[in-house]
Amino acid sequence: MHLILPLLASLLFVCGLIVIKRAGAAGVSSVTTVFCTNVAAAFAFSFVWFMGGDGVRWDLWWQPLIIAKLFVFGLGFTFVAIERGDVSLATPIFGVKVVFVALLLTATGEQELPWQVWLAAGLATLGIGLIQWTGEGNRHHVILTVCLSLAAAVCYATFDVLVQRWAPIWGAGRFLPVVYWIVGLAALLLLPWVDFSPCRKPRVAGLLLAGSLLIAMQAICIVVAVGVFGDAARVNVVYALRGLWGVVLAWLVARKWGGAEAEHSRKTMLFRIAGASVLTIAVILAIVSEDFSALGE
Repeated sequence: MHLILPLLASLLFVCGLIVIKRAGAAGVSSVTTVFCTNVAAAFAFSFVWFMGGDGVRWDLWWQPLIIAKLFVFGLGFTFVAIERGDVSLATPIFGVKVVFVALLLTATGEQELPWQVWLAAGLATLGIGLIQWTGEGNRHHVILTVCLSLAAAVCYATFDVLVQRWAPIWGAGRFLPVVYWIVGLAALLLLPWVDFSPCRKPRVAGLLLAGSLLIAMQAICIVVAVGVFGDAARVNVVYALRGLWGVVLAWLVARKWGGAEAEHSRKTMLFRIAGASVLTIAVILAIVSEDFSALGE
C-alpha cells in the first residue's frame, strides 16, 4: 500500500513542474522558484514532526545537513533543466534515478537487489532513451537539459539512499523535519537574488504559489515513503511513472494553452509516448513481482 505514495508523488511532481514552467515563461526566475519551493517544503515537513521519533540526535547533526544539501542541489538542477528545456523531455530523464538508486543500494551493501529490480531499472533506462532520442530544436539545449536532468537524478538518488539509511536512527518524524528546516534556512541565502517583481500580477503569483506547494507535497509523499517504509528501489520504479505523466500532461497543456510540446512533430511525441510506455511496463514489473517482498527484510 505504501507504493500509493510514490504514485501520487509522480503526478504531483509533473503538475508542479508544468505550473512552474508557465510561471517561468511569465518571468519568474529559477532562483525565485527554488527559494519559494524550499520555504514551502520547510513549512510542509514541519507537520511530519507529529509522526514521532526517538529524538533529535545532535551528535549526528551532519546527517540532515548532507541530506538537505542534496535536496537543494537536486531542486536547483531540476528547475534550471525545466527552464532550458521541455517538461516532456526533462521529466522522463529524471527517471534515471531508478538506476542510480539500484547501483547505490548494491554498492553500499544496503540491499541485495533481485534481478526483477535490475530488469525494471534497465527498462526504465530504455524508455528514457526513447523519450529523448528525437529531441527537436536547439541541440545544445537538448544536451544541456539531459545533463542537468541527470545531475538532478544523481542528487536525488543519493538523497533517497541516505534517507533510507539514516532516518530510522532518528525516527522519520524527527529526521525529516530537521532536514527540511535546514533546507528552509539555506533558502534565505538566496534572498539577494530573489525577484518577486513578476509576481505583482496575481496570475503569476498564483502560478508560483501553486507550483511551490505541489512540489512540496510530492516531496512529502516520496520522502516519507522512503524514510518510513524503506524499499527505495521499488518506490523509485513507481515514481518513474512521472515520465509518462510528463509526456502526456505536458502535451495536453501545451495544446490548450501553448508551449514547446505543441510545436513538436507527431513522430517526436510518439517516440516520447513509446518511451513513457516502456517506463510503465517497468513499474508493473516492479509491483507484481513476488520477490520484491525480500527487499524490505
